[in-house]
Amino acid sequence: MANLVTDILSFQDVSIAHRTLRGAPTRIIDGVSFSIPARGAFGLVGESGCGKSTIALAAMRYLPAGMTITGGRILVDDRDLAGLDEDALRTLRGHRIAMIYQDPMSSLNPVMPVGAQLMEVPLLHGTVDTSKARARAHEMLDAVRIADPTAIMRRYPHELSGGQQQRVVIAMALMAEPALLIMDEPTTGLDVTIEAAILDLVRTLRADFGAAILFISHNLGAVARVCDSIGVLYTGRLVETGPIAPVFRAPAHPYTRGLLNALPRVDAGKTRRPLQPIEGAIAPSDRARIGCAFAPRCAHHRPNACDDRPIELQSASAASGHTARCGRLGELTVTQAPALVGNSLSEGAGDILLSVRGLSKYYHAGGLFGSRGAVVRAASDVHLDVRRGRTLAIVGESGSGKSTVAKVIAGLVPGTSGNAMFRSVDLVPLPVDKRSWDVRRAIQMVFQNPDSTLNPSHTVEYALMRPLQRLKGLSRAEARNGARRLLERVRLPSELLQRLPHQLSGGQRQRVAIARALAGDPEILIADEPVSALDVSVQAAIVNLLGELLQSSAISLVIISHDLALVRHMADWIAVMYLGRVVEYGPADLVLSAPFHPYTEALLASAPTPDPDAPPPAVVLGGTMPSPSQEITGCVFASRCPRKIGPVCDTMQPCVRRSGEHEIACHIDLMPAAGAVGADT
Repeated sequence: MANLVTDILSFQDVSIAHRTLRGAPTRIIDGVSFSIPARGAFGLVGESGCGKSTIALAAMRYLPAGMTITGGRILVDDRDLAGLDEDALRTLRGHRIAMIYQDPMSSLNPVMPVGAQLMEVPLLHGTVDTSKARARAHEMLDAVRIADPTAIMRRYPHELSGGQQQRVVIAMALMAEPALLIMDEPTTGLDVTIEAAILDLVRTLRADFGAAILFISHNLGAVARVCDSIGVLYTGRLVETGPIAPVFRAPAHPYTRGLLNALPRVDAGKTRRPLQPIEGAIAPSDRARIGCAFAPRCAHHRPNACDDRPIELQSASAASGHTARCGRLGELTVTQAPALVGNSLSEGAGDILLSVRGLSKYYHAGGLFGSRGAVVRAASDVHLDVRRGRTLAIVGESGSGKSTVAKVIAGLVPGTSGNAMFRSVDLVPLPVDKRSWDVRRAIQMVFQNPDSTLNPSHTVEYALMRPLQRLKGLSRAEARNGARRLLERVRLPSELLQRLPHQLSGGQRQRVAIARALAGDPEILIADEPVSALDVSVQAAIVNLLGELLQSSAISLVIISHDLALVRHMADWIAVMYLGRVVEYGPADLVLSAPFHPYTEALLASAPTPDPDAPPPAVVLGGTMPSPSQEITGCVFASRCPRKIGPVCDTMQPCVRRSGEHEIACHIDLMPAAGAVGADT
């Protein structure tokens, strides 16, 4: 009797090297073994550069030029990929294996309607005719929960939202009913509500289509939500593997514990545990180490146990399949994250430094022949305060208006109406070039991508000296000394002063951007998604740095973010925005522990938690945000609200009601949406 194939994908001691013309090959993947059974979901996690995407490409036999498999076997349905010719590979790809990339636009043709692109798959891989292919495309769009599939099929990719684009790519992957879906960072860059919907969809697809999943992500919460087992990758080696529950509850390898300890938690309640960034960074020499590749960054490192011999995966707990690659596996007893500690979540403390009242910013969309098009309401009647020495977080989905408010405050764009009073100066009508040097110095901004703000042709020293000379009038010698002190302030060595931006890591570039913003001794620092593009351990270091800066000075921080876990960790006050309006505002403890507004409730429920025992989100927000050019007479959230109470939500704009310092714009009675204790009106 023939052996039954139980694994869809199997890596058996696979090693991959990158060969160049200049020297010896570099080891990228080293002896990786794992398998995914039918209907199984395996999560692969690790920092940038650890080899996650290389494994995904190897599973499709898509390795780029210069990379070769130097050892082991990759089996799909018990067939070795190395032995398949191009025709067999073409049949395998799409029919048995499909890959979903981080950026959906890299998989979609911008000049073809969505329907035509979906229909190509069965037409190329099967024998169906056009009408059946069209029906199949409609069926798949419906399966991935896209509203009005008929209309979506006629649209081009640029006419869809990011969440819709990702769903179309998933539908395209499912068209040929593959046995394995490889998902490479499928939710990175998406709003938390869209991410929750995509993760919920992935769980459903496993049940409905029986597809196995290789889920690659740096988001441990997403992996905990959708996967059965996990592999933790470091410099191309699996350092820990096993079922989700034992790995998350009792991580055995110091690197796995480091990743979990570096995460802020949205479920932390009124307490904050200190984030523990993993010190150091991956060095090229780590890949060639005989012993533990993580040893140079490990607090538990001992030369005789970690450096002298190869370290194999060993059983890490009584749980079946839980293994770890650690030379001190039996000695280490600290397996849990540090206990939660008391914090200083502020409740109203701090003098008001900046008062924003009625701030609106409208644009006119381009019309034909120079005419003015529809009015785009990027921000409408925004009220909030920035308090001295405190952190205000502005949260919401893409298109909610949070970055627009930040840009008006920073002077990057003028506002349309309202006021933002800072030192008796109204900032709303004043772009930055119309502001006094003193006001420019006092309000600085740090952007999500430091590459867009650091000149690639200028050294770090030049980038720091220029604002010191212009904003503070220092001489060249004084500015040079000041640049060195700024680097010390953000905990970077002075030898980086002569480097160019491309010679720095992502975390180092973001620290330089923060140092430059600090050059003028600002009173308000605006950080627009400052850590969203960074690895989790680097995120923790930047978050801790910002916290230290606030404690050591009277700087006020305005942080723009869609990461609710980060907001809970950092914020003293929170403004929740939707479609240009603030729908909930108040002290962070009140807003996050007992959300009154249904939108705030949906944001909190959507945030993935790195806990295998966490229940599915109570609310998965459907639909998409209306266009900011659409005239809305009622509540801006009414079209998506799961707690809509009737026609009043569509016809009447809700008044802002207050409970102490807590403000809510909603027609529902002032009772917490999450079921916590009520508030006084």
